[in-house]
Amino acid sequence: MISEVNKVFMLSTKETSYIFRVLPSGHLENLHYGNRLKEQDFRGIHMKQNAGAGSSVLYMEEAMSLDLLPLEYSFNGKGDYRVMPLEMEMPDGSFVCDFVYAGHEIMEGTMPMNELPDAHGDGVTIVVELRDKLFPITMKLSYTVFSDCDVITRRTEIINHSKETVRLRKIMSLCLDLLSDGFDVMTLDGGWIKEAHAHRRELSQGMLINDSTTGASSNRHNPGVILMKKETTEDHGRCYGFNLMYSGNHHTAIEVSNHGIVRVIQGVSQHNFHWPLASGESFETPSAVLTTSGKGLNDLSHHFHDFVNHHVISERWQKKPRPILMNNWEATFFDFNERKIMSLAKEASKLGVELFVLDDGWFGKRNNDHAGLGDYEVNRSKLPGGISNLARKIKALGMSFGLWFEPEMINEDSELFRKHPEYAMKVPGRKPSKGRNQLVLDLCKVEVQDYIIENVEKILRDAPISYVKWDMNRHMSDMFSDAVEHQGMVFHSYIKGLYRVLRKITDDFPDVLFESCSSGGNRFDLGMLSYMPQIWASDNTDPVERLKIQEGLSYFYPSSTMGAHVSQSPHQQTLRRTPLETRFNVAAFGLLGYELDLSNLNLKEKEEIRNQIIWYKKYRSLMQFGRFYRFIKEKENRVNFQVAEEDGSIAVLGNFQILQKSSPGFDVLHFKGLNPDERYHVETVKATMDIEAFGELLKHVTPVKLKPGGLILRNARKFYRLPHNVESYDCYGDLLASGLRVNQQFMGTGYSKETRMLGDFGSQLMSAEMKGAIVNGEKQ
Repeated sequence: MISEVNKVFMLSTKETSYIFRVLPSGHLENLHYGNRLKEQDFRGIHMKQNAGAGSSVLYMEEAMSLDLLPLEYSFNGKGDYRVMPLEMEMPDGSFVCDFVYAGHEIMEGTMPMNELPDAHGDGVTIVVELRDKLFPITMKLSYTVFSDCDVITRRTEIINHSKETVRLRKIMSLCLDLLSDGFDVMTLDGGWIKEAHAHRRELSQGMLINDSTTGASSNRHNPGVILMKKETTEDHGRCYGFNLMYSGNHHTAIEVSNHGIVRVIQGVSQHNFHWPLASGESFETPSAVLTTSGKGLNDLSHHFHDFVNHHVISERWQKKPRPILMNNWEATFFDFNERKIMSLAKEASKLGVELFVLDDGWFGKRNNDHAGLGDYEVNRSKLPGGISNLARKIKALGMSFGLWFEPEMINEDSELFRKHPEYAMKVPGRKPSKGRNQLVLDLCKVEVQDYIIENVEKILRDAPISYVKWDMNRHMSDMFSDAVEHQGMVFHSYIKGLYRVLRKITDDFPDVLFESCSSGGNRFDLGMLSYMPQIWASDNTDPVERLKIQEGLSYFYPSSTMGAHVSQSPHQQTLRRTPLETRFNVAAFGLLGYELDLSNLNLKEKEEIRNQIIWYKKYRSLMQFGRFYRFIKEKENRVNFQVAEEDGSIAVLGNFQILQKSSPGFDVLHFKGLNPDERYHVETVKATMDIEAFGELLKHVTPVKLKPGGLILRNARKFYRLPHNVESYDCYGDLLASGLRVNQQFMGTGYSKETRMLGDFGSQLMSAEMKGAIVNGEKQ
């Protein structure tokens, strides 16, 4: 809901209010963003300047300083010296501008964007128009309220009505000033195979920058940022979340002024940005997404998750179960042929896999990463019958077929480069730098966009393909394009070109499930999710590392967006050995897939995977679309995840142990989101362990003396695994919230099936079901 009384604007969601007013000077002052307030006289929260401050610059004849006000947007050269959301060279050559209120319009729905993705669904929008006092240049601030998920989006548009060209050097989607009584800030930082690690630190006077310069939203610094009161935990305290619907270079700056006002600006990065606006032209920013909660970080995340699931993901894929897939990459890399692929596919089909995905190496002379990118002709020495023939064979096994593409890249050793070297992005006269032996295609050029659209769509038309993995395996360098007026336009023009390609292909093939990937999570953002409902979270499939990655992403993105695979141990990224059980238990809190050579598994391991898939299919809707909860880490070696139905009828708790301790203490597991007055049946998910894990202890627990690593044991492992962690309870939700005292772990003294044999990197899943709950369409 949006209301306006005497130039005071109140934007209300279910639980929050965002209030600002027009000052006598025409500027916009933020009055409140937080818990929902009643309509009333808001003079009590006007900022008072009855004493001023030394060395302040006053705004014209008004006895006020813009530097002391919490503003909705601010402008250079009129006395506000905090970080600016706008830097624009005006028609007179100065960088001084002064935009003031000129009118507003309130409308149902969202304001459509021309070239950028935006949220959809039920919402209410207000567009506030500001005009510069000297030149005929207009700024529009758009706010859209999504009441159902307590989210507001903001964006900015500049329209040049003057006869001269103006030049944008910086333009942010969002500027928000908050009064501070002490904040911490959280960002998601990392790199390849260590994406999205959450970092929380104190926000002090000065400025904190979170941005990207790689050409993508970046695995180094995700666009999501959280501000929180110092006492805020996962379940208590005030916090503010910010994100950006954009897949290119982003920028967030947070500054604490010397008078305790915190300014947050967010938008397209000003790195190498320069955008000329001729007479009559306009520039629109991507939408910034903001939300707040007084109930802690889990509740804040639920706002973001609901927003993504209901207003970002295309309606066709909302709440639609994602298939369990098998990807051949870690099993074969480039070394495959049709016989190998079909052998892997047959094994996958027997285990219950629903989708088989052929990864890199199916086209051109693609036997390594030195050649072939840019070409779409099938490598007939590997696949004599082509993609279509392979896809039909996969389909005959009862699975659908998916295919990997890397359309934005080109190798110099490719037919495309030999025919069109000008398609590659490079600076004339300079030898371009490479990443993974490849160059970036110049998507600023319409002819390059059309080439990608034509060739990807041809493959999709010619074969029964139901899934596409869309990859981008390098950062951008050598940014130059002769398709733009100024080289400061390259980064943003590339992203607009990419969005045109994605919009066309996904519109033409609405039934194909697209998964975004960029060397793992280098482009995990709301912009890509607007076209592709899921993203490969990381090339790191080690479950211990994935705990940190998936936890970090969960602050902004729901489980329904995170590709997560079970791979072979030891893991190719860390050489760590982990139990098959843990690999599945972590991947189950995302979109389950498998990526390993099934021929290397013994019969009991295959049986274990078959049972995993049966369980996941039963609880798939909950695991993909349920409420996700994080927990305060009470023990340094333990991580807990949980999902629950919104009505509290079903929950699954994951308990993950990093390292085993000798003679450990007792564990208490707490459930969240359950109904305290309802009775639940609680039980551990069936688990077995490799008998080899006992090492020399086998001499004491088996009637026959078995030599560790010996022939008898190696054969026994193929046919027998030990059950463990067997326990069940019937209790009320209030007890589960208070804490369930679970069975002891292995204490170095013996084994029983009730003992929790977690060890290093061990884990358990525990389900809680209310009587009468609906699981997989069946009443319990």
